[in-house]
Amino acid sequence: MAEEPMRYCGVNHVALVCRDMAETVDFYENVLEMPLVKTIDLPNGRGQHFFFDCGGGDTIAFFWFPNAPAYAPGIASMHPDYQKVGSQTAHASMNHLAVSIPLEKFDEYADRLRKRGVALRVLNHDDGENHSSETVSDKTWIRSMYFRDPNGIHMELAALTRAYGPQDIRHDPLNAQGERVPRKTRAPA
Repeated sequence: MAEEPMRYCGVNHVALVCRDMAETVDFYENVLEMPLVKTIDLPNGRGQHFFFDCGGGDTIAFFWFPNAPAYAPGIASMHPDYQKVGSQTAHASMNHLAVSIPLEKFDEYADRLRKRGVALRVLNHDDGENHSSETVSDKTWIRSMYFRDPNGIHMELAALTRAYGPQDIRHDPLNAQGERVPRKTRAPA
């Protein structure tokens, strides 16, 4: 009997790199009117990762890294050994592409891809000090499996474990010099 085709739920987020998170937050929130739904300060001062609601449950995400190279065409993907050297990429690059999958299918899909020869890494992202765990807990907000496509593009299949809420916006953005800048929010109309 043939197995059921994998079921996808759309793009979870596209992760881009910005040169100034404060400027980016101001533009996406106040110019494009995309609500900021999740903020993360990466451990050990490695930067930030912020998510904006772009409709339909989808988000556009940006990394800010304190020492990211300036915009440079051709430097558009992570180092193959990102676990050792980090996931930093250049301004305006695509860090990775995340596609949503159903939470209840996560482990099944990971096993299916492994059986097809895909080398993948599973991370349960949480709001704890390390931002991820081998196990799912009440702090887990998303489950992710990471792998590369044949072109070397860093891919993620992701399943949210809960909806975003006000508790997910806990960090002021950093500007290009690494200084915290209070968010400017538009007054309600």
